[in-house]
Amino acid sequence: MSLRYALLALLRVGPLSGYDLQKQFSLSVGHVWHAPDSQIYPELRKMETEGLVEGEEQARGERGTRRVYHVTDAGEQAYLAWMRSSLDYQRVRDPAHLRAAYLESTTPDAARAFLRGHIAQWESELDQWETELRRIDAADNPMLVRRLAVTAPENRERTIAYKRFAYEGLVDRAHVEIEWARRGLELVDRLE
Repeated sequence: MSLRYALLALLRVGPLSGYDLQKQFSLSVGHVWHAPDSQIYPELRKMETEGLVEGEEQARGERGTRRVYHVTDAGEQAYLAWMRSSLDYQRVRDPAHLRAAYLESTTPDAARAFLRGHIAQWESELDQWETELRRIDAADNPMLVRRLAVTAPENRERTIAYKRFAYEGLVDRAHVEIEWARRGLELVDRLE
């Protein structure tokens, strides 16, 4: 269900075609909620059926059309109710930590390769999120620029601060995962 609210959050800024919504999703919300294109379009259709968004056909070129979506009053109310509700935390499915619990079943070299891969993955995530923090500070993230354009001046600082807060948490998580894997490498060396 979180995909629905991520899409509503993006569309609250202004109408977007499905294609533009996909692009905006990957550049902003996609950093914290992964959804492939194959999930976005069916969810948009469900949301339209439920009256949360409304789509309208617009001409595109000489013969083509595109469907542009905007949030309805019902969609706005659903989004705000979701924001006020308590978060339903899901049980964690963490394949890396599951594998780490059974590293005795493999060779030390394979364990090291796994941990180095974990470090590389999280270093890549860290780089992405630190880049996003710099873009927030420079206000050159296209979605943030769009959000700020429709945000009352007295709320712009809050919008930036909360966006920054979310990415700072992701940066912190990456640092923890990297440090955990480094401790794992030390453990493999000590046990070998």
